[in-house]
Amino acid sequence: MTRILAVDNEEKMCRLIKTALEMESFSVDMAVSGPEALQKIKAVDYDIVITDLKMNEVDGLQVLDFTRRTSPTTEVVMITAYATQDTALEAMRRGAYDYLIKPFKMDELLLRVQRILKQRDIEQENRKLKKLAISPVDIPEIVGKSTRIRHVFEQINRVGNSDTTVIIRGESGTGKELVARAIHNRSHRKKQAFVAINCAALPENLLESELFGYEKGAFTGAFQTKKGLFEMADGGSLFLDEIGDMPIGLQAKLLRVLENNEVIHLGGHQRIHVDFRLISATNQNLEKLIDKNQFRSDLYYRINIFPIVLPPLRQRKEDIPELIQFFLRRFPDKTLSQQARRQLIEYDYPGNVRELENIITRVALISDSIIEQVDLPAPQEVEAQEADPIDRILDEGITLDDLERQLIIKAIEKASGNKSKAAQLLGITRRRLYSMMERWGMADEADS
Repeated sequence: MTRILAVDNEEKMCRLIKTALEMESFSVDMAVSGPEALQKIKAVDYDIVITDLKMNEVDGLQVLDFTRRTSPTTEVVMITAYATQDTALEAMRRGAYDYLIKPFKMDELLLRVQRILKQRDIEQENRKLKKLAISPVDIPEIVGKSTRIRHVFEQINRVGNSDTTVIIRGESGTGKELVARAIHNRSHRKKQAFVAINCAALPENLLESELFGYEKGAFTGAFQTKKGLFEMADGGSLFLDEIGDMPIGLQAKLLRVLENNEVIHLGGHQRIHVDFRLISATNQNLEKLIDKNQFRSDLYYRINIFPIVLPPLRQRKEDIPELIQFFLRRFPDKTLSQQARRQLIEYDYPGNVRELENIITRVALISDSIIEQVDLPAPQEVEAQEADPIDRILDEGITLDDLERQLIIKAIEKASGNKSKAAQLLGITRRRLYSMMERWGMADEADS
């Protein structure tokens, strides 16, 4: 049973907390002074301590410090009628899980307790999984210890050292290419090339020339013979991302390559033997596309030999804390406040792991050493940022030159005039930023 200690100079407040929590089947002790609280914390292994901040002799911060030293796994919730931003931040920095400002509803306190227990269950499950894990199951390329993602690890290890054709299915941003690379790295082809292309990124004629290659003079602009990706993947693996977006005419040509292991350059006649392992991925429902005659059923049966389904991040939220720490490694001088961490854990991430990575990168660049909840984008802002920027540009009719100039201005504004940080936001060097600013007549700003 969960054991809780309620600490407050006012016995009435202690009894209110005790009654409310005991109605939810928790075991609750009371301490009506700081010294009494220290004695009980030393004697009993509590799961949660709920303590008032302002108390005589020994105050709430001293109770917090003693609890962290004596029982590091015990979580502390601070309650106070005198909260300021400074005192709240101090409590959080010293290890408090959260704080509540008097007067508060008991439902609010119960919610904090339930969150603590849920987080503890997740951590216990992770510890169990770590004990049960054997090294061959781990996939270093992919972060996570949840039951769902470990099932994916098992599938990768099972199919890796074979030539079986694999299709990876899942929403955008779930890490399909990471899984494809992990499969390649566990195969006998790992020393050969891993070649990847997004079938949704190119129009049909360009996609075909990229895949098959072409002879000199095959079309306007073909100044020399070029190998295609089928040839470049010879001996290794070919990853066709978003295969559900491949044009129907090109699907038939892909099927012939898979059946005959041969390709012919555009504008050529020579048959070229190729030997590659095909790994494909899609975020679409291929079965529905087949019903609409937008995807060939014979190609579907050819590629759907070993399907791996990636869960969306909202279905493996227990992996979010580890993912946050993984993405923060690039910013060793930045830490997250407890409130910011909780908000990141509770969000549903329609853009999945890629969206979480983008949020961490963005706030780490613009925040102070501690990333606070206020630094995080609101959900509606995230949705707007996740919308396709290319569509917005084309809708607005902006030229590439104007876009470049506006990006520079916006980055400098975001960085509060700091050119090094602005260059970081743009993903370029400081020298290149200065060069671009000079080109657009922004030399005065560069010197400021």
